Amino acid sequence: MPRIDVKRELKHLYHPSAKSVVEVEVPAMRFLMVDGEGDPNTSPRYAEAVEALFSVSYATKFAVKRGAQGIDYAVMPLEGLWWSEDLSSFLRDDRAQWKWTMMIMQPDFVEAAAIHAAIAAVRRKKSLPALRGLRLEAFDEGRCAQTLHIGPFSEEGPTIRRVHDFIGERAALAGKHHEIYLSDIRRAAPARWKTVIRQPMA
Repeated sequence: MPRIDVKRELKHLYHPSAKSVVEVEVPAMRFLMVDGEGDPNTSPRYAEAVEALFSVSYATKFAVKRGAQGIDYAVMPLEGLWWSEDLSSFLRDDRAQWKWTMMIMQPDFVEAAAIHAAIAAVRRKKSLPALRGLRLEAFDEGRCAQTLHIGPFSEEGPTIRRVHDFIGERAALAGKHHEIYLSDIRRAAPARWKTVIRQPMA
């Protein structure tokens, strides 16, 4: 059974170079989403959101692999939309004032019924508070600028400024600051963490 890696198929969106900022057109995709606010390092709701997202995403993957579709695929990485009433809080890394939507993309070939069945199955097995706010939603980001940040999250400021400067020379900022977490931070050293930094453009 061949294993599908959607992240690899969408390499231009999920594997940008760290050497430059580029413009991309991001199509509409489906995501499991959970909303929250506050510093992810201290907010219990953040940890609960991430656990719920991965629990349902993996339950969906295994159900699809065992089911009639018989498709094996790689679970997509965790992503986050971040925003604040004060945009400068991103550059100051003042995450306590950030609001967020954490999310994991669900491939098009996975039927919505399978995802909802996985949510119900996880709810029966685990008591996860964030399941109450979990939703499946289409997200159409459109025209964006992005690059790859290598290093700890606390050092993202200069990379974010590069993206904002790139947009400022061509258009205007629009939408929400978007991060895609490519590394398993439990195993990789912070200096090697890879994060896609993306920002919609007007």
